[in-house]
Amino acid sequence: MKTSNKSRLSRRHFLTLVGGGVVVAAGSGIGLFASTRTPHAALTPWAQAGQYEEPRRFALSHAILAPNPHNLQPWLVDLSEEGVVTLLPDPSRRLPATDPFDRQLTIGLGCFLEQMTIAASAAGFRVETTLFPEGTPSDILGTMPVARSRFVAGINRVDPLFEQIPYRRSSKVPFDLSRPVAEQSLLDLQPEVVGTSFSGTVDAAQVAELRKLTWDAWLTEYSTPTAHKESVDLMRLGKTEIEANPDGIDVGGMPLEGLIAIGLVTRQGLLTPGTISYQAGHDMYKPMLEATPAYVWLTSNDNSRTAQIAAGRAWLRLNLLTTQQGLALHPVSQCLQEYPEMAEHYRTAHQTLAQPGQTVQMLGRLGYAEAVPQTPRWSLDDKITLS
Repeated sequence: MKTSNKSRLSRRHFLTLVGGGVVVAAGSGIGLFASTRTPHAALTPWAQAGQYEEPRRFALSHAILAPNPHNLQPWLVDLSEEGVVTLLPDPSRRLPATDPFDRQLTIGLGCFLEQMTIAASAAGFRVETTLFPEGTPSDILGTMPVARSRFVAGINRVDPLFEQIPYRRSSKVPFDLSRPVAEQSLLDLQPEVVGTSFSGTVDAAQVAELRKLTWDAWLTEYSTPTAHKESVDLMRLGKTEIEANPDGIDVGGMPLEGLIAIGLVTRQGLLTPGTISYQAGHDMYKPMLEATPAYVWLTSNDNSRTAQIAAGRAWLRLNLLTTQQGLALHPVSQCLQEYPEMAEHYRTAHQTLAQPGQTVQMLGRLGYAEAVPQTPRWSLDDKITLS
């Protein structure tokens, strides 16, 4: 943040109630400061979705809003072939510490493909996609194309989930435990994507077991220096950083903006156990994960790249189905990460949620919550590459 902002703000403007994690701002200066903190430029792609006549760009302007790990938006598109979108992975978007084999990034690319396909139907096009047209990568994605998608005119049916795209969010907030999730709601959430199986639970005992698993896994990631630093390096602290890099983990809005401005939340502090910044993460996530009435998860019969793409397609549809039902969904897949420190939780997750030989691809909290803000995005033009 700018030095002038820091000098105008002081600790007396904030009262931190440590036990409840509540921060109260006082004074008219704080109110004025807060009113300027929305990163409008970084949110412009949400307003621009659908503002294109060319069918591919129409569909892609929606696809760039798809969920993806750490909001890295790991996609690039080549439009040099008429009527075709070639989807490429962005190698600069990797998460080597927590996603060493690019499994989660591949799932994110599957989300992108499914949202593009849904949006194309609204423009009257079906999408014929060939996965990995130049060969399937093994350990990491590299730079080879993930998919070649041809747009074919003539479809008359708009995917009914299209209208949910502007409202989909990943709800990283405590859910309302006074509103239980009905078992029938789980039955209505079948994403029906070939290659992926959907399951969920509202059973109190299993929910409690999964609460413990997700919290223990979160603590493991938080206390593993390389994994934690990977997340902190991707944090955008305040409006200025968010608008400069509209990806990663946006840390903004009040009261966080005020705490950043007066130096109580810093990147170095976030990395250092015992600091206010470090403890803030713990104090935010524990009540969030505890306030979970239901869980959902996706499994596949293997862990191939095509299975990971299918899981991404299914996760996207599950997101839109929950939005349609007025439910909130938040991925909590730390226990599915494939690095040594997470091995015990990975094993527990698979013993609990999958059959022998299957891979659990995604795990999410499900419940009811107030609407959360849109996440920052790079513009479509930023994601188009020249061949």
